[in-house]
Order: sequence, then structure tokens, then C-alpha cells
Amino acid sequence: MPLSRRQDLLRALPYARRYARALCGSQSSGDLLVAESLRELMAVDDPTLPPRLRLYQWISRHHAQHGAQETKAGGMPPLARKLLLLTSLEELSVNDAARVLAIAQPQAAAMLEDAHARLRSCAQTSVLIIEDEPIIAMDIEELVRQCGHTIAGVASSEEEAVRLARETRPGLILADINLGDGGDGMKAVSAILQHQDIPIIFVTAYPERLLTGDTIEPAFVITKPFEPLTLAVSTYQAVSGGVPLN
Repeated sequence: MPLSRRQDLLRALPYARRYARALCGSQSSGDLLVAESLRELMAVDDPTLPPRLRLYQWISRHHAQHGAQETKAGGMPPLARKLLLLTSLEELSVNDAARVLAIAQPQAAAMLEDAHARLRSCAQTSVLIIEDEPIIAMDIEELVRQCGHTIAGVASSEEEAVRLARETRPGLILADINLGDGGDGMKAVSAILQHQDIPIIFVTAYPERLLTGDTIEPAFVITKPFEPLTLAVSTYQAVSGGVPLN
């Protein structure tokens, strides 16, 4: 493989990790999927797709092979879940997502329309928001409500987040990383998870910092600012769970 394509693949790694982790529902399974796909991709030179799309494609294929026993978790067909993640979380066009999954563009568009309808009717949950900026917190509250969820509470500090999680027992946590004088969102989540098993989505303006693969990192990361659909898809996947590798 030419050096330029290898470099393009390496630059695509953070995005590939985000997709794979969301697909599998865990960092370890997602990063393993990326490593396996990257290792095989490096050994071949296939210019039919840009390197980033090609990496998404191999991740999707390997996930399907490992998750052959996966069911329609949450009522969503596996292929539709991949389309949702590729078009919302990874912001691919419908045409590019169809190319990644090797399906016709009209079929992809029809599947996405059905998947969006399923999202609107899926089970809702209560959400704890951890965000220190009041205006941003209000915006996130509105997006959460647009997705049909309820607000368990809004915390602006580590201490308040731990207390509200204990008191409200939310079904999902949306957490910023940097809480200013209020501390660290990841530390708050770590403390909460010692006592409760709750799906977590981290919301940050700098997602690459949480997608290095060098340490323990979150499974679900979305980028500020984000659209309601991105939140809806990420929430659905976090609550319904991915399909980890065996």
C-alpha cells in the first residue's frame, strides 16, 4: 500500500474507533475490531474507496462476521443500526454509507427512513446531564426532550453529578469532560459507575482526545455542537446496547 494511503488510514483511526465502539457498545471490543480491520487493510491496496470509508467498510464486515448471532436489538435490524451510525455519528452522506455497506443507495435511503421512524417510537429513558456551561446545558436539555426523553437532573460539578445520579437513578448520562471549576466529567462518571451500571455518552468539542486507544476511554462519544438525530441515534445505541465481539 502506498505511503500516502497508509497515512490517510492512520488519520482516520479516531473516527473508526468512534464508529466501532458505538457499534459494539464497548471500548475494548470496538478497538479490537479496528485493530483487526486495520491490520488486514494495511496488507492490501484497494483504491476503490477513500481510506476512511474503506476502514468503515472492513469494520462493518468484521462486525457482521463476529456478530453473526446478533438479533434485532431494540427492534432495529443490524444493517439499519450501521446506517444510522455512519450517517449521524460519522456524518457520511447516504450515498457514502451505502458504498461502505455495499448496498444500493435507494435501499439505504429507504432503510434510513424506516430506522428514523423506529427511533421516534423506541423506548424512552431519563437522562442526567453533566455540563458546567448553563447555556449549553439548556440546549442539551432541549435536544434530550426533542428525542422524547425526560431530564433526571443537570449537574455542573463532580460532586453534584454523583449526588444526582444516586438520587435519581437515571437511565443514561450525558457528560461533558471539562467542568471548569467543578472538576472533571470523567472522574464524576467513574465515581458514579462504582455504584451504578448506567450507559454513558460523553459530549465534547475535542473527540479525538478520547479516541486515542492508548488508555481507558468511553464507548460513546459525540461532538459538540451536534444535531438532535445524532443524540437520538447515540442514545438508542447506548441504551439498547451494541454487539460486542466474542
